[in-house]
Amino acid sequence: MSEELNQVLRQRRQKATDLADLGVNIYANDFKPANSVKDLLGMAEEITDETEPDQGQTYTISGRIMALRKFGKAAFLHLQDESGRIQIYVKRDVVGTEAYAIFKKLDIGDIVGFSGGLFRTNKGELSLQASMVKPITKSLRPLPEKFHGLTDIETRYRQRYVDLIVNPEVRETFRKRVEIIRLIRDFLTNRGFMEVETPMMQPIAGGATAKPFKTHHNALGMDLYLRIAPELYLKRLLVGGFEKVFEINRNFRNEGLSTRHNPEFTMLEFYQAYATYHDMMDLTEEMVSWIASEVTGSMVVKYQGQDVDLSPPWKRYTMDEALIEVGGLDGAILADPEKVLALAKEHNIKLEAKAGPGKAKTELFELLVEEKLINPTFVTSYPTEVSPLARRNEENPEVTDRFELFITGREIANAFSELNDPIDQKQRLQKQIDEGGNDEEIFPELDEDFVRALEYGMPPAAGEGIGIDRLVMLLTDSPSIRDVILFPHLRPEK
Repeated sequence: MSEELNQVLRQRRQKATDLADLGVNIYANDFKPANSVKDLLGMAEEITDETEPDQGQTYTISGRIMALRKFGKAAFLHLQDESGRIQIYVKRDVVGTEAYAIFKKLDIGDIVGFSGGLFRTNKGELSLQASMVKPITKSLRPLPEKFHGLTDIETRYRQRYVDLIVNPEVRETFRKRVEIIRLIRDFLTNRGFMEVETPMMQPIAGGATAKPFKTHHNALGMDLYLRIAPELYLKRLLVGGFEKVFEINRNFRNEGLSTRHNPEFTMLEFYQAYATYHDMMDLTEEMVSWIASEVTGSMVVKYQGQDVDLSPPWKRYTMDEALIEVGGLDGAILADPEKVLALAKEHNIKLEAKAGPGKAKTELFELLVEEKLINPTFVTSYPTEVSPLARRNEENPEVTDRFELFITGREIANAFSELNDPIDQKQRLQKQIDEGGNDEEIFPELDEDFVRALEYGMPPAAGEGIGIDRLVMLLTDSPSIRDVILFPHLRPEK
């Protein structure tokens, strides 16, 4: 901490002491604002040429001082609440000598209440002339000096509370995030889906390929895993008779951090009985394009300088078609398992000893194709080898009835027609366990209860997972997942 900052902190603490000595409660809880800044700004048309406040109408607002210019007997400041900013004019002859002396000890960053009437300054700015000043909360730390003073990225993420104070575009991003989630709920609920909640701590980490976080429950004397996906529990609900279910909640994956990955993230998963992955594609097109239109006013959004057209219909490739048309590979090579494995090796792709051509194709796709898919693109026919929970295609059992959705080179959604054959499911889960590496923690043990649930009979169904954070990134033009998570995970401060 710099000596300059230490001096400012000492000065602010001294002001807090001085105010307390004057009998001012610097952490008051007895002020109730009757109006918001947005309310007052909405009256702008009524306040036209008036350079004196309307004495017949008093407004009461509170917020944080964001800018402050003190003169001898008067001051101008900008007050910010959740809804916006407005100028306040404080005059000693109006608020009184004692109140003005207290006001002069206030700083940028303090939370203050004001009452008064509206007027326009000589420059035409709508303002409130204070007739009453009420200190509410004393700020002991200074805000960044300039309005956009908090520019260091890591500091912004680590001190999100300051980021939200000084950067209005950050607040807008998170307002849009809330709106996007609300629209998802509305869309699915209006189509007969029921929102449910499933366990966040699970005895077996299943439903996705990822390394879990592990914890221990003392009373039960058992290890539990923070869930990597809710999939297997949502499918149990299909067995139980609910035909359309969805959940929006957190998943946890004990993996690396990047601009696309946070160990704690938000997922939408939804399942529909008597539907196929084709139905999921149609529903996803409709939902995402509608949400984009509601949030941005257009189906063409700009992301990091690129125009992304979300207007249906979206491009659809099989994985082989994408490898050929986008990745530039030879179809004859893709048809030969040995040549596919050799090609993966040529591209320095490291495969486990038991990996087959399906795994090799998937790795080649991620290397050669994925980042080139800018406009929305469904990629279907994923190899059975990498899709342990998806239904085999009836015409070609080497692939599954599965798709992933890519936008701006990123996976946004994963979906498939669900596997509901308990015998096939058990064999595939066991095969995944047998072929897992030493560090594999996907299925520490076979989920016998899930297999038992399937044995009671699950209707044919399709399901899908959509990464909420990545969707919000797209619709708010945010380059990093940390920009759309209020408190992203970071290394400890030095």
